[in-house]
Amino acid sequence: MRAAKEPQTKRKILIVDDHGVFREGLIRIISQEKDLNVCGEATDAAEALEQIPRLKPDLVMVDISLEGMNGIDLTKNLRERFPTIRILVLSMHKESLYAERALRAGANGYIMKRERGQKLLGAIRHVLNGETYVSEELNKVILERLSLPGRDQGASSIDRLSDRELEVFRLIGQGYGTRQIADSLHLSMKTVESHRENIRTKLNLQSTFELVQHAIHWSFNETDPSKPSA
Repeated sequence: MRAAKEPQTKRKILIVDDHGVFREGLIRIISQEKDLNVCGEATDAAEALEQIPRLKPDLVMVDISLEGMNGIDLTKNLRERFPTIRILVLSMHKESLYAERALRAGANGYIMKRERGQKLLGAIRHVLNGETYVSEELNKVILERLSLPGRDQGASSIDRLSDRELEVFRLIGQGYGTRQIADSLHLSMKTVESHRENIRTKLNLQSTFELVQHAIHWSFNETDPSKPSA
């Protein structure tokens, strides 16, 4: 008697995250599923882009905070170079600010790292099935914004920052100096200084000291899960 065939081919997933322990945890959770398989892992965007043509994953899971090209820029790059690939952004950062940016960049879903395994697996399957995944809370916010066009007028001033400016602002809040930011993002110091000035103008801050203090305060609230969303 012939052995029964598996009901379906496993869907292949590539994990892009620079935290080895977290990647191992994801691999352990996903590998227990009969319909899913982690085909590879990468620590940064360059490694991911090199592996994709060879591994041909169905889904790429992308962390936002990557060295060099961040997750938002990687998502834009993936959408341009591999238009059919599915992208799920997985991050520690609040979805109230980053999820919509990720979706605009071309992601098919956004889920926070603190979510439990079953919710993560549900998000993966939603995205693989051609759907868009965000939390119920964010979905309500988006629907309300679409139904009330004037609602954007009261949006946080942080929303006015470009994706790159937001990344620079986040690093300022983490104590990075101009040279450290330039090295981390592979930018010139002149470009970083230009971003700092644009941020200061958009946030209506009067000095460099005020910019740093504002960034530190924002960074603390943005990364602390016990804090309410802005």
